[in-house]
This record gives sequence, structure tokens and C-alpha cells, in this order.
Amino acid sequence: MKNLFFIVLICFFVACGGSKKAIQNTTPGEHTTAEEKINSPKIIVPVEEKAPDTAIEKVEPEEEEEEEEEVEEAAQQQKETTTIKEDPKVNIVKAFNHQPWNDLLQKHVSANGIVNYIGFKQDHLALKSYLAALRKNIPTKSWSKSDTLAYWMNVYNAFTIKLILDNYPLKSIKDIKNPWDLRFFKLGNKWYTLNDVEHRILRKMGNPRIHFGINCASISCPRLLNKAFTAQNVDRELEKLTIDFINDTKQNTITSNSVQLSKIFTWFAKDFKTEGSLIHFLNKYSKITINTNAKKSFKKYNWSLNE
Repeated sequence: MKNLFFIVLICFFVACGGSKKAIQNTTPGEHTTAEEKINSPKIIVPVEEKAPDTAIEKVEPEEEEEEEEEVEEAAQQQKETTTIKEDPKVNIVKAFNHQPWNDLLQKHVSANGIVNYIGFKQDHLALKSYLAALRKNIPTKSWSKSDTLAYWMNVYNAFTIKLILDNYPLKSIKDIKNPWDLRFFKLGNKWYTLNDVEHRILRKMGNPRIHFGINCASISCPRLLNKAFTAQNVDRELEKLTIDFINDTKQNTITSNSVQLSKIFTWFAKDFKTEGSLIHFLNKYSKITINTNAKKSFKKYNWSLNE
């Protein structure tokens, strides 16, 4: 009887151990009933979501900041450039800016009017640009008399330089056939000659001093001023050029009783007699007072190139 009890006890333990092992070997959820499977909530395992390729920003934040800084810097530089251009000190003439011509004259013409034509040739683009500006901006009725006078004085001198350069090298402007009657430049919609500018425009402005400010590229011509005429300086510079030319002993020999004068004073005699005689005009500028009955003669003109 006692042995039978131990046998039953052993069987019971064996049976319990097998059931536990079976439960442990069951896959998750396999031990739940059908009703539990239906009512149990679904568990969704989150999956890391990748952004689409098109949404990937290729520019790093640091690069974006650098690009913004460059844009701001460029904008600032543009603002500064605009400020310089609008500075009234840069635009020395109200109606027209002759500063480019002034720069060329300062660079290639000496104080006594000797011209470096080779230098002008090397700066042909700058000269071309200035001449183009003259073509596009002819004087209007709104321009002051001083602006208009300065414009036409510079036109004559600048296009004379162009004429020489177009035919360079040469020994004299007279090596060019009919140089003053060549219709070789255009201003606005009209073609001009140098004679048109001198005789039909400048001389008609009633200022005889223009003859000492326009230059014919020759030794006996009044010197080419090494600065541009402007509305602000044209009257002052013409006055100075007239005084310098009349008292230049190479151009005129003056005593109280006789004068040997440049042929300019016989070619354009009418212009110098608007307020009296030629002697009266000369005495306004001469350092030596000339008698009204002084003998007059005229010097030979040197047409050699002023270089």
C-alpha cells in the first residue's frame, strides 16, 4: 500500500513537469483562446520612417550662412558704388561729365601742350568711350551757356586727337587731305566737320577767346590745355589761355611800337574787332602796352605736329 502511494506521487510530479515544459515551448499567442485573439488589441511596432530623397537638403547650414553673407556683402558693395557715382564731386559738370576726357588729357598732354599720341593710341578704348558719350549727349536748350561752350570746345579738341590717331604716324595735320572739311564724326543724328564746330558753332557764340582754347595739333597753335573744359572752369581757363598765348614770345613778339603776331590774328581778325581795333583787344591781355599806331606784321605758321 505504501509502495503504491509513492508510485502515484512520482507519476503526478512527472505529469506536472511535462505540462510546464509544453507551456514554455509554445510560441507567443499560441496559448490564447480564439476569443482572446479577437478581443486583444493589435500591437504596432513603430518603424523608423525615411524622408524621401527629394526632401534631403544638400546645402549644409554653415554653407547657407556663408551664401547669405556673400549676398549681403555684394548688396553693400553695389550701394557704395552707387553712392560714389551719385557724388557731386565725381560729376564735375551738371549737364555733362567730361571727367574721362580730363583724365586722358592729364595723362597724355604736358603742361606746355606737347601731346603723347602714342599714349592716346594705347588708351584708345577710353577715348572711344568718351567720344561715344559726346555723340549721345548733344547740348539742349536746357543747358547753360557755359555747359554748351565747354561741350563744343572739348568736341573740337577730342575729335582733332581722333583725326590725328586715325592717320598716325604723320608729321603734320596738313598731311591729311582737307582735314578740317572731313565729315568724319557724328553727334546726335548729324555728321560734322571740324570747320562746322569752329565756324558755325563756336565763333557764333561771340567769344573770340575760343581761338586760344581749340587746338589744331600744330606747333604754332595755342597749346592744348591738359584738362577738360567744364561749365565751372571754361571762362577762367579761356582767360588764362588768351593771356598766355598773347604774351608767349614764341607766338608773338610785342613792343610798344611794333607787333609780330600769330596768323590767327589775321585769319580771324573780325572776331577780335567786336569792341574796337585789334590793338585794343591785344592791350586787354598784353603785359606790354601797345601804341594804337604800332606797326603790325604776322609770323610764319609752323604746322609741324605738336608732339
